[in-house]
Amino acid sequence: MPISPSSMINQYKFEDESELRDLFITVDDPESHITAIETFITYRVVTKTSRGEFDSSEYEVRRRYQDFLWLKSRLEEAHPTLIIPPLPEKFIMKGMVERFSDEFIETRRKALHKFLNRIADHPTLTFNEDFKIFLTAQAWELSSHKKQGPGLLSRMGQTVRAVASSVRGGVKNRPEMFTEMNSYMETFSQKINVLDKIAHRIYKEEREYFNEMKEYGPIHTLWSASEEDIAESLKGVASCIDKCCKATEKRMAGLSENLLPILHEYVLYSEILMGVLKRRDQIQGELDSRVDALASKKTEKDLFSEEIGKLEDKVECANNALKADWDRWKQNMQCDMRSTFTNVAENNLRYYEECLATWESFLASQTVDLHVEEDSEDRP
Repeated sequence: MPISPSSMINQYKFEDESELRDLFITVDDPESHITAIETFITYRVVTKTSRGEFDSSEYEVRRRYQDFLWLKSRLEEAHPTLIIPPLPEKFIMKGMVERFSDEFIETRRKALHKFLNRIADHPTLTFNEDFKIFLTAQAWELSSHKKQGPGLLSRMGQTVRAVASSVRGGVKNRPEMFTEMNSYMETFSQKINVLDKIAHRIYKEEREYFNEMKEYGPIHTLWSASEEDIAESLKGVASCIDKCCKATEKRMAGLSENLLPILHEYVLYSEILMGVLKRRDQIQGELDSRVDALASKKTEKDLFSEEIGKLEDKVECANNALKADWDRWKQNMQCDMRSTFTNVAENNLRYYEECLATWESFLASQTVDLHVEEDSEDRP
């Protein structure tokens, strides 16, 4: 079978990246843990690297979902205007799979694997110290490190500042570029959420169709036992339905493994980006409020001027970080969408070609049988 365009793209992409990458991460081997208090899953995280800042070239640790949540929160705290990759929600595909089922665990494992590798591929996040500790520290070391994080008062202070910024209203001096980003994300969020909902509905309907097909075929086989004259035709129909049923199952697997996770990942990305833009606005709002305070005060101007200078630097750093990450994110998003939709198109094409060939073969056999019967009837 010839290599599909999307497979070739992925192959070339991997070959190019493998020459440049110096950090490889795998998430696998899920294990269930049952205690008197809770039941949870841990995953093995294997890291291979050639970086000098690591003491070893290979590490193997076990992490649970809460550890991934901790890493994400630490990255957001250290880099408030960078686009941190999304984690799967606490309950993936709620209503479609049971918690701790094999399907649920595998779906989560893939999402956690992607989360870590997106961080590893990020030019800034990949060198974050908490990320390194997450990959290398044993469980007790990670637990000890977590306790060194920001205290309750620090987190409360951040929350109060965020609320105060939102109460003040919109940002007065927001650059046009970030206004355009906000507008883009509002549209993107609306469209990707609609696509996500429709894709899940299509998958659900496909599963219902598949279940009906599994019952539909055997009925023809049972019927053939009591209809000797058309028994072969009925068996042929049953065989065609069985083959189409298997093709449908493969197409469903393609949807659940390729389309649904990507669409939902970008639903989560849209929420993350809206949060990043709000945090940028909060930094801008803090600067605006200090400028207003300086204009209304005649005393302590030197103190305010120094603080404003620091805030201007902070805003500039936040803007530059978001600009660079925005371009990178859009490029990755467009590449992911193009690859995903190409893959879906190829899967659909294979599915319809397989079903069409199956039914055409059946029709051809029936036409031959019909001619044979007509010839026998014409003979004296």
